[in-house]
Amino acid sequence: MAFVHGGVLADPLLIGSEIYRGSTYGPKHPLAIPRVSTTLDLIRAMGWLDPARYLDSPMASPEELCRFHDRDYIAALHRAEATQSVPPEDRERYRIGADGNPVYREVFRRPATSAGGVMLAARKTAQEGGVIHVPGGGTHHGQRARASGFCYVNDAVLGLLAWLDAGLTRILYLDIDAHHGDGVEIAFAEEPRVTTLSIHEAGRWPFSGRAHVAPHALNLPVSQGFNDTEMRALLEGVVLPLIDRLRPEAIMLQCGADALEEDPLAKLSLSNNAHAGFVGAVCRAAPRFLLLGGGGYNPWTVARCWARNWAVMNGLDVPDRLPPEAEEVLRRLTFNRAAGRNPPEHWFTTMADVPREGPVGKAVADLIRDTLPELLGAVA
Repeated sequence: MAFVHGGVLADPLLIGSEIYRGSTYGPKHPLAIPRVSTTLDLIRAMGWLDPARYLDSPMASPEELCRFHDRDYIAALHRAEATQSVPPEDRERYRIGADGNPVYREVFRRPATSAGGVMLAARKTAQEGGVIHVPGGGTHHGQRARASGFCYVNDAVLGLLAWLDAGLTRILYLDIDAHHGDGVEIAFAEEPRVTTLSIHEAGRWPFSGRAHVAPHALNLPVSQGFNDTEMRALLEGVVLPLIDRLRPEAIMLQCGADALEEDPLAKLSLSNNAHAGFVGAVCRAAPRFLLLGGGGYNPWTVARCWARNWAVMNGLDVPDRLPPEAEEVLRRLTFNRAAGRNPPEHWFTTMADVPREGPVGKAVADLIRDTLPELLGAVA
């Protein structure tokens, strides 16, 4: 059994912002879709949000962002928003306006708001304990002095640093996005107080995260077609034993929805039941828990997954058929990729996917067999 903090934690909090509503990376970009705003709308339409448990995300100041990021880089990002342009030297050095990291209207304010929300959640839980969902967070590819993978700042790193600044010494960062959480692993490679574990698709951008067990960085790359049964096997065979051994004071989970089968930018085959099961297993396993968003490029699957995670954190039942108000939120969505031209009816009317169980393939079985003994020794 995983370690559970004594006593009953306070009701979960939700941190969001209206900055995400209508904000887009551009009409042809995978992040043209509304994700956080739809998640918040869906949660409210379900009647699942007491207004007293919602906090508006502050925007992190440049000084706060420089707790991790290079000062000149943050200044360049601020200039890009002010001018809606980027000079060639900044593009080359900082990758703003390059590599899928466009200059758009809120190119500084939106990531600064994501960071502000995660930092607020970390500071609040450091003092009070508890469970907080920040669906706008999860920009795990951001590097100290450059944009990467649609991520301009690394809000996860900034949140983890806030926990360290508050004096925590045993922190676990979990990442189940389809893409390796490279920015977080790199940031804490020499920091023994933070252990990172990433489950991600092998051979997928950023082409890092090969199977690896070190004292404070564990990578579990999985093959295309990775199913719910295999995720549960890794949860029970690696993640929960790690929590038992580490007994973390705080857990942060980046819960990118791009590992779901319907996502256009990956080839994994999870249902949102896998995410719900993972969240349910770890959200009370430490005195402090933060749930972030992350990747996810199908608006229906992202919103249904992240809203369902909020239900799991609160112990709420998900009805078989959504009420009309929630269904209307989902029917209002549009999606210009192929899946959006003929979306199946259950994307509008249900929140829980049909399970995608299957065999535990040799690759996953080998990961568990090879990882567990070394893992337990590494964190002893």
